Amino acid sequence: MKTVLVIKTSSLGDVIHTLPALSDAQRALGDIQFDWVVEENFAELPAWHPAVRQVIPVALRRWRKSFFKSFFSPAKDSEWHSFKRQLQSQCYDAVIDAQGLLKSAVLSRLSCGERYGLDKHSVRESLASYFYQHPQAIAKGQHAVERVRQLFAKSLAYDLDGLPLDYGLHLQETGLEKRGLEKANSDKNKQENRSNSILFLHGTTWQSKHWPEQYWLDLANKVTALGYCVLLPWGNDSEYQRALMLQTQCHKPLLVQVLDKMTLNELAQKIRLVDAVVSVDTGLAHLAAALDKPTIALYGATSSGLTGTYGQNQQHLQSDFLCAPCFNKHCVKSKQGIIPECYTALSPEHVILALHSLLNESVKK
Repeated sequence: MKTVLVIKTSSLGDVIHTLPALSDAQRALGDIQFDWVVEENFAELPAWHPAVRQVIPVALRRWRKSFFKSFFSPAKDSEWHSFKRQLQSQCYDAVIDAQGLLKSAVLSRLSCGERYGLDKHSVRESLASYFYQHPQAIAKGQHAVERVRQLFAKSLAYDLDGLPLDYGLHLQETGLEKRGLEKANSDKNKQENRSNSILFLHGTTWQSKHWPEQYWLDLANKVTALGYCVLLPWGNDSEYQRALMLQTQCHKPLLVQVLDKMTLNELAQKIRLVDAVVSVDTGLAHLAAALDKPTIALYGATSSGLTGTYGQNQQHLQSDFLCAPCFNKHCVKSKQGIIPECYTALSPEHVILALHSLLNESVKK
């Protein structure tokens, strides 16, 4: 059996974009399995793909944030050596750097096996290409998913023709499912797991990617007026406070559910149950796409073109404001009290119309 090491450490969306390439290789070559080097925060995700044998977590983000402490810390030094031992525990038939950054290229160099990656004209950081024994030319201007699929096909010598887009996700059962509690008769479970529900992915990293809170509230009012339940996940305190505000200020608060804090796997299970997702530009939107969930994705400061949600039942609402997309992390421009002002082109009225259309299309299918 051929064994391949994949290096794609982050971010969440980038990791998800790599999954179809594993499905391609498995369909084309059959007898193949993968080990995957990934940031510790995303370690549970690659394991959802049946072709992944072993996940090798790395903590580059955490080590970088505390560089000087970690440099002199015996504990962190021990972590690094433990990671290297695991990385070098076997020699692979191929090592594919699907990240294309200097940091990922260095990790590929530390491993044992023939190294593949993007050539200097295709890669994000040109210096990374010099670490590969087999740099591959992959045309830019394509969606990230397709570029990674082509990288794997060239590196492992198979043809992509006729291979369907398949993220290959096989979610791990949660304790809730194993106990059969999703069919319980408690009011809370009925409300959380009812089929008429829309999940709002309202949290993101850049300030400029946040859809205005008043817009989220207006949309919650419109969605609950149609009889849908709104589900609100959260990952940090500011997202939790936003979720509470939406629940308490909605005209129908009983139809708004602030979810418990969840693992990535638990949230994926929840996404699988809802009718649709409305999301800002965030990694979790790509998870919804990978699960074939009808999704409205909102893009103001960023663009949906090369890294937007990718798959079936995906609708991108892109601001056509004069300065959008600007790709700036912060914005102070205001219009009618809305910051960033580019989102005035993506009002709740626009979103609810798109949501109606998307739900109708998914019902027809």
